[in-house]
Amino acid sequence: MPTSPDSSATPDCQSQDASERAAWRVRVQALASAADGITQASDQWDAVSDSYCDEDGWPVDETGYADGKVARDADGKVARDAAAWEHVETFLTHGPEVLAGVRAAAQPADYLDGPISADLLRLRGIDSVLERAGEIRREWDQVIALMEGSMPGSRELYEERAREIRNSEGWHYADELSYSGAALARAADHLTDRIGVDQSAHTGRVQAALARSASGQRGASAISLPASAASDPPAARRSR
Repeated sequence: MPTSPDSSATPDCQSQDASERAAWRVRVQALASAADGITQASDQWDAVSDSYCDEDGWPVDETGYADGKVARDADGKVARDAAAWEHVETFLTHGPEVLAGVRAAAQPADYLDGPISADLLRLRGIDSVLERAGEIRREWDQVIALMEGSMPGSRELYEERAREIRNSEGWHYADELSYSGAALARAADHLTDRIGVDQSAHTGRVQAALARSASGQRGASAISLPASAASDPPAARRSR
């Protein structure tokens, strides 16, 4: 009787693979939701930002304009940069591992043609975006640690100001992640069925991809891409 290709896999291995893919789907969905959240924060700000400006686009209510971006608006709603940073935290939690998994699972043909080739190309540079966002979070943690022992009133004041600075500096990277992060989520979703397959080889590729990311490589592919594809600039995006 012919043996099916999967008959050699033990029930324990199959269960482990299914569990890994389920955890992968959770991470991928979290990244997709985070990218959408950043886009929504930007769109909501764009919808009201003109109300702070004159006909030429210059702010007439500079305090309201600034607060609307980095802190809270007059109604106490979380503003653009603050809302976006919450989603950046999600990318810092799940992004590096998912990125490494995508690079380990993707094959040369995926980069050259196919449903995720464009998304894989959009991942060029995402390493540096995640790294810089991580630096901002580490700086924030250091500032909070230095505030230990401060008087309650003064600590709240300085912490709020430090939070606004973090959110403002993080917006640029949040905006980038709404684009490249969404591409990462789409590519990862497409590759879900490859996660957990041939676990020993997959683990080695993940470790190698993580090492490349940690060393600051800026490319998204280990193969040579066609010159025409590599030279295509990202699509223009609006950020205010």
